[in-house]
Amino acid sequence: MPLPVPVFDHVVVNAQERMDEAEACYRRLGFTLTPRGFHTLGSINHLAVFGTDYLELIGLPPGGSGRRELMDWPVGLNGLVFATEDADALAAALRQGGVSCEEPQSFSRPVVLADGTARDAAFRTVRLPGETTEAGRLYFCAHASRHLVWRDEWRRHANGALGVARAVIAAEQPDALVVLFSRLFGAGAIARTDDGHRLAVGLAEVAVVSPAALRRRYGTAASDGGGRGAWMAALELRTASLATTAAALHDVADIHIGVARITVPAAAAMGVALSFLP
Repeated sequence: MPLPVPVFDHVVVNAQERMDEAEACYRRLGFTLTPRGFHTLGSINHLAVFGTDYLELIGLPPGGSGRRELMDWPVGLNGLVFATEDADALAAALRQGGVSCEEPQSFSRPVVLADGTARDAAFRTVRLPGETTEAGRLYFCAHASRHLVWRDEWRRHANGALGVARAVIAAEQPDALVVLFSRLFGAGAIARTDDGHRLAVGLAEVAVVSPAALRRRYGTAASDGGGRGAWMAALELRTASLATTAAALHDVADIHIGVARITVPAAAAMGVALSFLP
């Protein structure tokens, strides 16, 4: 199997045991969220579903015993998930290419549809070990039931969000991440930019920048990483129009409204700076 083509499946914001707070926060930011999901692994989630990808709020119920690894990561953006059609073949290809990965894992969660019926959305994932990078979790996801995730009733958002444009990783020593992405997707997927490097991910990208470049781009809206040398710091989302976004966020304090973007500071979005781009 050749190297995978980098395409976002979804991005993950970790809420730990603060899911009620995270849900209220993202609804206040103008996102339509799916009903709370309960994974067979023990975690809980809400999705903001876009055209071809989605943002996942993930956490644990208070006192929950499943997926305790989520408590090892701070609240905030901590997962970049790439799409695959065949998790088992992908795992074999990664190992053949010298990339360490965990055994593919299957799990599901019930989805209640608008007519009240329930179906199981099923997934099979391939995760890189948690110690691969301190920036956050990297893994691949294969969907067995995409029609239960990408549904039109969940794709319309008051803030106009249409999809992920860019995930931004701040790194004091970016070379390790650049090498990792090159091994995962091939050197041709990586390009140097004015302030770091970019991994092309379909029509989106992962930007790896220095902490100084992060501050120049987002100012006080940026997260500080909590002492880590690398962290997933910001998300940029395409929106139908900045006027739509501004109207949805009119009562959110400290948003930064510019000519080309509107940014919600990390402190107001569960630890991740959110920028909306036309």
